[in-house]
Amino acid sequence: MNRDTRTALLDFAEHSARSRGFDGFSYADMAAAIGIRKASIHYHFPTKANLSQALIERYQADLQQRLAEMEAVHATGGARLQALICLYRAALHDGQTVCLCVAFSTCRESLSETVIAGVSAIRAMVTRWITATFELGRRDGSISAIHDPAQEARATLAMLEGAHLAARTEQAPAVFDAATQLLSARCQAPRRDNA
Repeated sequence: MNRDTRTALLDFAEHSARSRGFDGFSYADMAAAIGIRKASIHYHFPTKANLSQALIERYQADLQQRLAEMEAVHATGGARLQALICLYRAALHDGQTVCLCVAFSTCRESLSETVIAGVSAIRAMVTRWITATFELGRRDGSISAIHDPAQEARATLAMLEGAHLAARTEQAPAVFDAATQLLSARCQAPRRDNA
């Protein structure tokens, strides 16, 4: 096995949670997929609650890095917003998966309060990032019709997550594209102020 066992377990668990829900797989499924004994899984993650916590912590760190990379690559608010839409679309994997926060939201009763707080923390992080993106877009003119960046951010995150659910239900990324079309259309080339 090229990857270390813990990473392989997390990768399998994340894909399974995003495609089938966190309740849709067991340690027996993981053991069979990775080719190890269930006891080895318990060594890394004594309980499924430990596994869910490790998943949400890794997901938050990865997403935080992706957002920072988008800021580094894209100078305008509109370009950053388009990049975020593309990030969420890519997470669909042709309509087979949803983002981990959406997946965890569908099985809230199976999660610890710590993991639920982790999901909330990720949503708050993304909302702050989107708010800053709308603020930049208003300043540089690259996003049209901005009234309240914080309200826009909350609505945008809800739209992206709802579009995920709809596209997953239909197993069709085109559903996501249709849901986000108006948001994408608001992104434009930044205005140039005359010197």
